[in-house]
Amino acid sequence: MLKEAFKDEAMGKTQVYEWFNPFKRGEMSVEDQLRSGGPSTSRSDENVEKVRQAVLEDRRPAIDEITEITGVSWSTCQRVLTEDLMMKRVAAKFVSRLLTEEP
Repeated sequence: MLKEAFKDEAMGKTQVYEWFNPFKRGEMSVEDQLRSGGPSTSRSDENVEKVRQAVLEDRRPAIDEITEITGVSWSTCQRVLTEDLMMKRVAAKFVSRLLTEEP
């Protein structure tokens, strides 16, 4: 049965065994087990707001400077700016992609 799973080679042997072993031990749940620790992302509402405030105070800082101010990692800061706040760098300033006026 396991050899048939390897024919397509869409998944590795290790992955097949990781899925097979719990069923072999009698576990029938297909749900993920609870894990300790926080969420896998730090793009929380609080961090998005920190980055937004830092950019609104000064639209010229580099992402490195924003990470120092907010304490958010570089990659998270970059994703917050581009995906959550819909901003991109134009002529050394962060501006909204839609270029709408803010009240």
